[in-house]
Amino acid sequence: FLLRLAFLQIIFTTFSIEYNRNRGSFHNFFFFKFITMVQILCCVCGTSIDPNPANTCADCLASTSDVSRGLCTEATLHQCRGCQRWHQSEGKWIGCDIESRELMSLCLAKISNGIKKQANLRLVDASWVWTEPHSMRLKVRLTLQKEVQQGTILQQAFVVTYIVRNQQCVECQAEFRTGSWKSLVQVRQRVRHKRTFLYLEQLILKHGSHRGCLSIETFRDGMDFYFPEKNKAARFISFLESVVPIKVKTSKKLIGTDVKSNISNFKYTNLVEIVPLCKDDLLYLPAKLARNQGNISRLVLVKGISSLIHLVDPLTGQTASVPPEMFWRDPIRPIISFARSRVGKFVVLGKDAIYLERNASKRSTSRQRSKLALLTVASEEDLGINDEQMQEKSHIGYLMKSGDVCIGYQLKDAQFNDDEAENARASGALPDVVIVRKLYSGATSENKKKRIFALERLDVDIVDAVNPRIAKKDKENDDMDEEDFLREIEADKEMRSQMNLYKSKFAVQKNKTNGNDANTDMEDDYGNESDSESMADDQKVKLDELLDGLVLDVGPDSTKLPENQPNHSEPDILFEGQRASKDGIGFIEQEEARNLQLKETATLIPQFGKEFMDKKFSFM
Repeated sequence: FLLRLAFLQIIFTTFSIEYNRNRGSFHNFFFFKFITMVQILCCVCGTSIDPNPANTCADCLASTSDVSRGLCTEATLHQCRGCQRWHQSEGKWIGCDIESRELMSLCLAKISNGIKKQANLRLVDASWVWTEPHSMRLKVRLTLQKEVQQGTILQQAFVVTYIVRNQQCVECQAEFRTGSWKSLVQVRQRVRHKRTFLYLEQLILKHGSHRGCLSIETFRDGMDFYFPEKNKAARFISFLESVVPIKVKTSKKLIGTDVKSNISNFKYTNLVEIVPLCKDDLLYLPAKLARNQGNISRLVLVKGISSLIHLVDPLTGQTASVPPEMFWRDPIRPIISFARSRVGKFVVLGKDAIYLERNASKRSTSRQRSKLALLTVASEEDLGINDEQMQEKSHIGYLMKSGDVCIGYQLKDAQFNDDEAENARASGALPDVVIVRKLYSGATSENKKKRIFALERLDVDIVDAVNPRIAKKDKENDDMDEEDFLREIEADKEMRSQMNLYKSKFAVQKNKTNGNDANTDMEDDYGNESDSESMADDQKVKLDELLDGLVLDVGPDSTKLPENQPNHSEPDILFEGQRASKDGIGFIEQEEARNLQLKETATLIPQFGKEFMDKKFSFM
């Protein structure tokens, strides 16, 4: 009894001292002092620890636990060898570069289910690991954190290997099968040249509207586009409606049907017909149409073709636009279609400016200079034979100066198939000559080689004629049409703004040889004058309009730069780790990757870290 009293007295004394020291309640003191005072020994190392469900200290728990348990360390990725796209899900293929953020998202999606299934498991870091370029392997080092028990957080890093397998996507499979298309778009224009299709080809390349097309075939009078789906063909037709005036006819053919499920398989054919008018064609409008278009002159030139037909009066410069619906209701045929056999070359002998009185109601009645000019021209063929000269107004007179060469229509001795136009010519109501445009590069082969721009072309299948003579003639006509189209581009700045022009081989070589001072030399060699009269010429091609992306006949890469010329441009080729650092993702170099452990030992950390990429990936 005395021993019990002594023991209670010791407990009461200890309680009073601790209570006064901590100034807490009896409840907090009881759990703090008496419950936590009980400790056990670690079952592995024998260290005195507080009790826990594992009866193990934190260090032993970290050395024996595996945070990555249940997660796969190997996965398979499928890549299409043809288009280099990666398989994302069923029927979906995405294009992404090596070490990019998109490819990392695709790799992490393969193991995201294992991360979601485990509670208190968090991905805090992911880095690319260097692999051999031709090993068909991708490696990603993942860092995971997991709370194994209350207050104990472990972190572990391990490497996941992805095996790359080749598999064709649906589009590439369809390219190797005959008759796999579902919708065909036949683009046709009933003219004798292909200048409109060359212009349409540049628009398609700039906007990328041919993506998803299985194959493209070209003919003398048109092009065929094969699509695997009907909606892709409809999207392509919608693009054509926005750039050229067309009308569409659609038909379908039954391929097969399933009576039980009431499912039919059709092939669709879309005939797209472009208006039979081209740039620089000469028209003689009906009187009613001319009155509806602002009472414009009946003799007009086709200034350009877009979703509307743009017309210009060659004598006054007045413009008008005809919608395609109005054209198809009453089609207009040109009295002269632009062709080399129908146009002539003229030399400008003199120019007189034309001043117009404008804003006569205001106090200032000064005369203003317009783009019109009175040109004195002579036929290039008649120089040295006779002294016949012609004077006529021109809407592009501001571009001309003495000595320039231009092309135009000579209407004095022409014969028209339109009766009204023929009567107007016979009565003298029409001018003797109509100037179409200025020639910048001339017609010599030397100036053709000095052209400072080049165009990209579509990858098409050319359908040649069966007869070799006809095929050879078509090839010559195609080359002639391409040269005419390049001359159109040279003389029309608005037309060039709708397509991508690249520096030609001549411009690249000259720039490498002479450095930055070659720009002025190339413009002088190309025929661009530097005097005061040429400052008003805003239609000529300038080096500022050209892009550097198209490289023809690429040789070996050169690492040395010209002397005194710093490299301010961004490199076109990204080396190992550059793309990863650009996207904010870590990259383990080759030397470090060789000594990297596939799975590291878990370590104890005080608290959870920041999640990888702030959960920017949807699957996280």
